[in-house]
Amino acid sequence: MVVNSRHVRDATAPDAPSASDPHMLAGRLAEASCGTVEAVLFYGSHLHGANPDRYSALDFVVLVSDYGEFYRALRSAGALHRRAWILSALARILPPNSIAYAPDAARASMAKCLVVSRKHLADALGPRRKDHFLLGRVLQRVIVVSARNPAAATWVEHRIEEARANVLDWLAPFLEEPFDAESVGRRMLEVSYEAEIRPEAGNRPDLIFESQREYFRATLTSVLDSQATLGRLIPTGAGYRFVTPPSRRRRLACRWYFMWSNARVTARWFKHVLTFSEWLPYLTRKVERRTGQKVELSPMERRWPLIFLWPRAIRILRTRPDRESGE
Repeated sequence: MVVNSRHVRDATAPDAPSASDPHMLAGRLAEASCGTVEAVLFYGSHLHGANPDRYSALDFVVLVSDYGEFYRALRSAGALHRRAWILSALARILPPNSIAYAPDAARASMAKCLVVSRKHLADALGPRRKDHFLLGRVLQRVIVVSARNPAAATWVEHRIEEARANVLDWLAPFLEEPFDAESVGRRMLEVSYEAEIRPEAGNRPDLIFESQREYFRATLTSVLDSQATLGRLIPTGAGYRFVTPPSRRRRLACRWYFMWSNARVTARWFKHVLTFSEWLPYLTRKVERRTGQKVELSPMERRWPLIFLWPRAIRILRTRPDRESGE
């Protein structure tokens, strides 16, 4: 049984603009998986309306019951061009795996899927997480667009609600007092983006925030009110202040966490090369879309990108514009 997200309450924003129907694509993925997909979460620029274009992939987090069975099912359906055993082995190394799902031969509809098990998702959103990769994404607006049953959808939503309730545990050292729901949402995006090396313009967090302003106001106001009720925050006329500001030890711990997270996220690049089919043209289009820089790869860069692409990548990162192209 697949539960469509049209039955999941989401009153914080209008329907997402998209070149593809996320419900349809998620449904096809669930069918191709032979029942191993528990839920599909839709997030990213198409959902937010944050300057996507017709070449942008839909962004999914795919919750699966078993890595091996999921990849074997997609391989049998002709929807996976990597060996299932390789992806299954890599699934437990710096989870999640990132794969491309494009069921149409023309690749007119494509999803970039972060494939994760219940255990790995709970770990990635919990207090003992090892990096910020998944947390920084699902604390933004997400919608369950497909679920095997209502219980699976509810389980995912509860994990996200718990992670949102604990946002001050890692964000407190980076907040300026007084703060409110909007300033917390904006700072959360800024810190999350700074925690990764990304080929995007400097104002990308601002664009993402503006596309979700109402969402952050709706969801984070209750979080701050709850923290005030617990005695951690003091309401003021302009928002909230901490009863006890973060200690120096806590500030150092948070900064170390983000340094380590950045290293782990960067290390995932090498895994994505193995798991994400046609990763090079996908990355090239994304750089062009986000920076406005035309990327013409040399024959050597196309043939041996992991060896010869580094100088170009460093140059692009150093010359990223302050404002996004096409804004």
